[in-house]
Amino acid sequence: MPSSLQLDRFNPITNCPKQPQAPPPAAARRPVLSDAAAFHHAHVVAPNQCCSVVTQHVEAPPAAVWAVVRRFDEPQGYKSFVKSCHVVGGGGIRVGAVREVRVVSGLPAESSTERLEILDDERHVISFSVVGGDHRLRNYRSVTTLHAATNGKATRVVESYVVDVPQGNTKEETCVFVDTIVRCNLQSLAQIAQNRIRICNSG
Repeated sequence: MPSSLQLDRFNPITNCPKQPQAPPPAAARRPVLSDAAAFHHAHVVAPNQCCSVVTQHVEAPPAAVWAVVRRFDEPQGYKSFVKSCHVVGGGGIRVGAVREVRVVSGLPAESSTERLEILDDERHVISFSVVGGDHRLRNYRSVTTLHAATNGKATRVVESYVVDVPQGNTKEETCVFVDTIVRCNLQSLAQIAQNRIRICNSG
C-alpha cells in the first residue's frame, strides 16, 4: 500500500553548506496539494525500504523555479553534490532519457545512472529513478512537485523519495543521510531561483 507522507516533517540539518532560510510567510506555508500532486508523493514502500519528504519555500514564482528543476540534463545547476552529468544517447530531455551523473568527492559514491520517469511541464512534476551506478542507494526514486503560494510570487517545493535501506544501516540512518542531501539541494535551488528573480527585477 502507498505510504502516507507528512508534508511538514523536517529533520535537523547537518553538514549542509547552506544556511536555513527564515520561515516563510504564514500564507505561503501550507499550499493545498491537488489530488494529482498528492498521488505522486504516495510511494509504495517495501519492508526493506524507507521514504521521506522534504519541503522548501522559495521566494520566486513557480515558472522561475521550474526552469531550474526541469533540467534533467543539468542537475549540477543546483545540486552541489553533482560534479558532472551526461545524457546517454542524446535525444534531449524526455521521459525515458538516461543520464550518467558523477558526484563530488567526499560522498560514499562515485557515479549514478538515472532515468527520467515523469516530466510534466504543465503541472510542474519531475521524477527520476536510479537504475545503476557506484553507490549504496539502490532502487532510489524521487518525485519533485512545485506549488504556487497564494499570491503567485512564491513557490513551495515538495520532494519525496523511496530507497532501499543499505545492509548495515537502519531506516532512520538512511533517511537522515538522504534528507540532508535533498535539503541542501533544495536550499541551493531556492538561492539560485531567488537570485535570478532579483537580477531580473533590478535590470
